[in-house]
Amino acid sequence: MSLQAQLDAFKADFEAGKPPYNVPYSVIETMHRATAELKASGLAERAKKVGDKAPAFTLQDPEGNTVSSAELLAKGPLVVSFYRGVWCPYCNMELQALQAALPSFQELGASLVAISPQTAPNSRKSTRQNNLTFPILSDVKGEVGASFGLKFKLPDYLVALYQGLKNDLPRFNDDPEWTLPMPARYVIAQDGTIVYAEVNPDYTRRPEPEEMLPALRQAAGKAA
Repeated sequence: MSLQAQLDAFKADFEAGKPPYNVPYSVIETMHRATAELKASGLAERAKKVGDKAPAFTLQDPEGNTVSSAELLAKGPLVVSFYRGVWCPYCNMELQALQAALPSFQELGASLVAISPQTAPNSRKSTRQNNLTFPILSDVKGEVGASFGLKFKLPDYLVALYQGLKNDLPRFNDDPEWTLPMPARYVIAQDGTIVYAEVNPDYTRRPEPEEMLPALRQAAGKAA
């Protein structure tokens, strides 16, 4: 089953209020409203895109090891996935799909990292829960996400909804601001140029990992 098919199946059950979710329709309406407003804001269109230079970053993995985009790009192309956090089921399914595709990336000499604003303990949970072997990096206060144009502030009505659902982003992220990155996927060539970009304000939509392979082959060919 494709990644998007898995996401669609989960979404259908969630929005139907099937156990164990049992979510009232008013919650679904609020989430739809927030997604529609984020789409209408045009933020996704202003994010980094193909042809742009990718911002350099240095972040820490859950064990406190420093991971530098410059060092990874010295070895080959780089796949970067921005996700919301371990609390997001759509993100977890995406991480699992990226893990399954990792050998295909590595065959082309590429590295893969995933970035979220969550704390190191939550990143460890992401790694453990999804059986990941690639680095999960903590973007403190969402600064790297902001440099890619992905960071946005949740509207007050969505903050209230999340609080009601016990989804405490300030605790997850150790940041009093209620902010998140839009889910995004990038392929960065060794010269720092973005050769693939997929940014979607609808967090229930994620591209298939295989869609990046042509861009990775292009980037690998340039390096060769």
